[in-house]
Amino acid sequence: MRACSSSKPGRKPKPERKPKPGNNFLSKLPDKDKIKEDSEETTKKVDYNFDLEDEVSRFRNDHSIAVKGIDVPPPIRSFHELDSFEVSQQIISNVIACGYNEPTPIQMQAIPAMLSDREILACAPTGSGKTVAFLIPVLSSLKKSSRKGFRALILCPTRELAKQTFRECIRLTENTGLKPHIITKVKQDKFGPNFSTKFDILISTPNRLIYLLKQENQILSLNNVEWLIVDESDKLFETGMRGFREQLAEIYKSCNNSEIKRAMFSATHTPQVAGWCKKNLKNVVSVTVGHRNTTVKNVTQELVYVGNESGKLFEFRNLVRKGIPPPVLIFVESKERAKQLYKELILDGIMVDAIHSDRTQLERDNTVRAFREGKVWVLICTELMSRGIDFKGVKLVVNYDFPPSAISYIHRIGRTGRAGRSGRAVTYFTNEDKFALRSIASVMKESGCDVPDFLLKLKKPNKSKQRRQKKNGKRDPITPPIGFKKRKRKNSSQSSKPTSLSPLTNW
Repeated sequence: MRACSSSKPGRKPKPERKPKPGNNFLSKLPDKDKIKEDSEETTKKVDYNFDLEDEVSRFRNDHSIAVKGIDVPPPIRSFHELDSFEVSQQIISNVIACGYNEPTPIQMQAIPAMLSDREILACAPTGSGKTVAFLIPVLSSLKKSSRKGFRALILCPTRELAKQTFRECIRLTENTGLKPHIITKVKQDKFGPNFSTKFDILISTPNRLIYLLKQENQILSLNNVEWLIVDESDKLFETGMRGFREQLAEIYKSCNNSEIKRAMFSATHTPQVAGWCKKNLKNVVSVTVGHRNTTVKNVTQELVYVGNESGKLFEFRNLVRKGIPPPVLIFVESKERAKQLYKELILDGIMVDAIHSDRTQLERDNTVRAFREGKVWVLICTELMSRGIDFKGVKLVVNYDFPPSAISYIHRIGRTGRAGRSGRAVTYFTNEDKFALRSIASVMKESGCDVPDFLLKLKKPNKSKQRRQKKNGKRDPITPPIGFKKRKRKNSSQSSKPTSLSPLTNW
């Protein structure tokens, strides 16, 4: 690709001066204030006139933003435009201080829609800044602490995602007077009589909130909630053992404020959520960034045929020998298989750990912290960690067990390639995974990956066959390949050191 030139036509460009060896390049870098001024100047130079409807449409098309609804507010181009919505300078300063120099596409459209008191259904790829997209308008609408109790409720499907949202909320509420709270314990003796009036924003998982709402001496009130935010809405709307639809309905009934507004955010779009929003939300605005149910384009995706279960272990060890830069996430389908794979990989001297529902909350928190700090290089996890968790700089995601659906695949590989970074996703499949192969291949094709045509032409199984396959498709235990001599477990002092053969030591 030819580089762009800034010289004018007819004028001979000046030859580029090469710096002499030994010069201090850092001293010639512009300071932060200069960078900020340049950023603002660049924003002003964008040739869009939002007084014209055609220009608004052109801007949305250029940023892959699709909207549905009546009188949808135009998007913002810079966080400095929040002044026109009477967002406090403190919140804007906090946004800039957190490193958000310019809004992402979902933030461009979702923020002005919510600041205009519109209910919203938003769908955008993983790692696109959805949390900030709903936090800014919520914090702005609350203005300051009122001592009236919870006025905003944010629901997340997992405790890990709830904690991540809470941390982001703490950063954005600094010096605003607003007080967020996360439910980490459900014992009544942990809460005082004035518990509800001390905080303004409540962040929780549905199950923990339902438990407190059902207590005889109810200490938690949702009567003043003005905004109900449902993060990962497609997961919370699922039915059955893994879904939260019944809990969500019960929570909504407890929010007695007739003026309550609701916002649904997710990385994937499902007909269930869309149908519910169309039926129940008032004057709803639908915002979609990019193609629905696709992955980000900066993630390299690979499908690898491994034959059988033992072939997976062989292929992963071969991947390690070739060299994989940590941190790495490995997804398996059950906690039993997470334990089995951990026992195999720890023998290789890899700094590995596993997280699943059998581990205590303290163990899970410590594992996540160790992974964030680089003390754990490879983290084995189940679907628990596929939703919304933002691990900075994950280089590789390995789908050791084939994802049960295209939605699951999108969320899994969304743990890498976040915030514009590049990433890689490798998915192993066996003959037993043939029934779901076509849907994953279609997602890859939509994301711009090269996919063999025969995968896209595979016969699509009917739903009853898929259910039978999932029910009866119990995988063989994770075992070493035939002929592989199993080594004895190293003692604790040895196993804590990475193997000298592992390319991970280059990290």
